[in-house]
Amino acid sequence: MSDTPYTPPKIWSSKGAAGQFASINRPTAGATHEATLQVGRHPLQLYSLATPNGVKVTIMLEELLALGHVGAEYDAWPIHIMKGEQFGSGFVEINPNSKIPALVDRSQTPALRLFESGSILVYLAEKFGALLPTTHPARSECLSWLFWQMGSAPFLGGGFGHFYAYAPTKIEYAIDRYAMEVKRQLDVLDRHLAQAEYLAGSAYTIADIATYPWYGALVQGELYSAGEFLQVDQYRHVRRWAEVIAARPAVQRGRKVNRIFGAPADQLHERHDASDFDLRTQDKLATTPPGG
Repeated sequence: MSDTPYTPPKIWSSKGAAGQFASINRPTAGATHEATLQVGRHPLQLYSLATPNGVKVTIMLEELLALGHVGAEYDAWPIHIMKGEQFGSGFVEINPNSKIPALVDRSQTPALRLFESGSILVYLAEKFGALLPTTHPARSECLSWLFWQMGSAPFLGGGFGHFYAYAPTKIEYAIDRYAMEVKRQLDVLDRHLAQAEYLAGSAYTIADIATYPWYGALVQGELYSAGEFLQVDQYRHVRRWAEVIAARPAVQRGRKVNRIFGAPADQLHERHDASDFDLRTQDKLATTPPGG
């Protein structure tokens, strides 16, 4: 790119995307190809990937199962976003925004589609009566932090994460702008968690489930390898909160589901049964005889 200052044209037109995500970025919506989604045996069908937004839902489902809600059993199918599977006709039908995660509840007729991770968390919490307070002020506090996360994370992911880790050219202004905002957000969390065990108070809720995969992973050095750059050690209350959540068995299970990258032991490509965590789905599929 040229060092010449950029002057926006009167009318914008695409010159083609650059960088790691160039193949899946475009200025239009809708399906690019025909593709039918797979359907398993459980009423809840999840189509996702183990990104920060994706693991919110798998953590939620595993937490519900740990609480004894057997109706939360689910099939989880990976959507390979770098291959453009989110633009298949079947996926676009359940999420016109072509972003993971998307969930279908087939216990109803007609089946109910859900997209946007925060919406899915609220739906599941209300469906099973768990992890979302039912009375105020606890309910309003929980929802305030949930929507804080939904509104703040794009500055962390699409803002800081993109320009710091993925942009083909490092732009000082962009990195500084978003680093400042992410550190402000971490300070918001740290000041609040200095006075509260969890985001909504003394109880673990969907607000924590939504926020942990982004900000918890960040302070634990698992997001963008940016821990030293952002000096995350100074946010000791966020780190305390993140460590408590990371130790939860349901969180550990949920983070593995639909993971197709990283250490093999941490990957569970598909999830159809609790036994998949003992013998991973990909290993079962590899050993199943044809027609079996």
